Amino acid sequence: MSNTETTAPPPTGSADFTHRQILTVLAGLMMGMFLAALDQTIMATATRTIADDLHGFDLQAWATTAFLITSTISTPLYGKLSDIYGRRPFFLFAIGIFIVGSMLCGLSQNMYELAAFRAIQGVGAGGLMSLALAIIGDIVPPRERARYQGFFLAVFGTASVLGPILGGFFAGADKLLWVDGWRWVFYLNVPIGIAAMAVVAKVLHLPHHRVNHRIDWPGAITLIVGLVPLLTVAEQGRTWGWDSGRSILCYVIGAIGIVAFVFVERAYKEEALLPLRLFGNRTVKVGAISSSILGMAMFGGLMTVPLYLQIVKGASATAAGLQMIPFVVGIMAGSITAGQLIARTGRYRIFPIIGSILMVAALALFATIGADTPLWRTMLIMVLMGLGLGGNMQPMITAVQNAVSPREIGVATSSVTFFRSMGGTLGTAIFLSVLFNVLPGKIKDAFTSAAQTDEFRTALAQHPDQAKILQQATSGGGGDLSDTSWINKLTDVLAHPFKVGFSDGIQVVFLLALAVMIVGLVVVFFLPEIPLAQRSAQAQREADILAAENSDGVPGEVGAGPLAGSAAPVPAGKSKDGGA
Repeated sequence: MSNTETTAPPPTGSADFTHRQILTVLAGLMMGMFLAALDQTIMATATRTIADDLHGFDLQAWATTAFLITSTISTPLYGKLSDIYGRRPFFLFAIGIFIVGSMLCGLSQNMYELAAFRAIQGVGAGGLMSLALAIIGDIVPPRERARYQGFFLAVFGTASVLGPILGGFFAGADKLLWVDGWRWVFYLNVPIGIAAMAVVAKVLHLPHHRVNHRIDWPGAITLIVGLVPLLTVAEQGRTWGWDSGRSILCYVIGAIGIVAFVFVERAYKEEALLPLRLFGNRTVKVGAISSSILGMAMFGGLMTVPLYLQIVKGASATAAGLQMIPFVVGIMAGSITAGQLIARTGRYRIFPIIGSILMVAALALFATIGADTPLWRTMLIMVLMGLGLGGNMQPMITAVQNAVSPREIGVATSSVTFFRSMGGTLGTAIFLSVLFNVLPGKIKDAFTSAAQTDEFRTALAQHPDQAKILQQATSGGGGDLSDTSWINKLTDVLAHPFKVGFSDGIQVVFLLALAVMIVGLVVVFFLPEIPLAQRSAQAQREADILAAENSDGVPGEVGAGPLAGSAAPVPAGKSKDGGA
């Protein structure tokens, strides 16, 4: 049986935090999250330059895959270990390892080194998001939590705007302070990370009641064995071939690892890395499934929007990033609105439902955009999609945190983040595969139709040099999709059929994402409405410990968490057991 050690409480002797103290802690958390958010957006515009400079354009996917694997696998580890030992040391560790990885990435001499160092970065990134959300769960009552979590989305909004600009600037500079310009993409993380560590070390002092029990290392190992091959084939399967020998080997090893992981988690019970009992909780179950589907629809659907902006609308990578601002604005507006309404009404279930409906509508509208659709119309759809995501993501986190024991907020939060990341990876792999399978046929059909028009034939005759480029690029039937820069060398008339075919291919992806999101809408209707606790998880933990000391050892009286599906009102002045 587990033994409980109580560390010394803070000088105030209370786990209640004032609004000012919460904002001070938020400052440190937001700086840490800014690191992870900026890294992803800044890399989007700099990856191609980095790959060319390191002479490994065909290997660039491995740098992304390595980061994805380590960040995804480390997420549940951070959640479980921080539940046992406390959030602060692991959040500081996450920032520290991210800084080290960033410094090493900047020193990379080839793509293999960059992939290895990006894996180190990923170990840090895995804790930045999930631990920040868990810490907010510790210090803020659920009824107020969504309001504060809106600040996090402001961080992502800022990073989404600054990232493409900084990435384009650094990638376009040959030298900055005698160093290759693109290396500053990684070196920039170092001063920001050091400042974040200093702030977190100074302001983040949470009382923690340590629970000593076994660490589920077998679970961690089997999770790695299960996920590494599956994540690898998700990223590389389109290149290898989904039915190639390497892909099949990854499927087999991954399946063995997942089965072994389930058996290990059953054996470890309450001490498991991802306690299977948690998924018997209806809210957690719906949250995990919904987050997976949301990740698929979000990443799988929206990854095609920047491609549309760059290839069809002719925007540069930096300009495409700026044109995504309406999407960011929508996320922030949706999240802030949902947070304020949850704080006022105490009800959260309606927001994931409304958010999912808005996402279904946005994906249906995205499936109608073509080569000649005005940009302003596309941007309005981005706002609608952002509103749906903002109303969906944070209320779901709040619901899951509210439904579990305060002792399990870390593992519950990381579970939702983990499943969302897995869904995003799966969605990206599936949708990219579908896109590149349908594009050749769509582009060929568009050129065949255009060849029947007098305008197209006249343009070919007037520009024999461009006709030669077009003939070479489309010799395979559907255009050269490995390098689309040749489109910029053509007149609008000659380039238009390619853009039409590309738009038609993207419509197929959005229709597939729409079908997935409709399933997600059905799932969120099963989300129960549990009264939101008025206490923070930290305050509830201290109350549980005090109750345990006065309960004469009667088991099962404290920290059990709210009953799934319970709609009973909370008595005045009290918090339901385990409400986080």
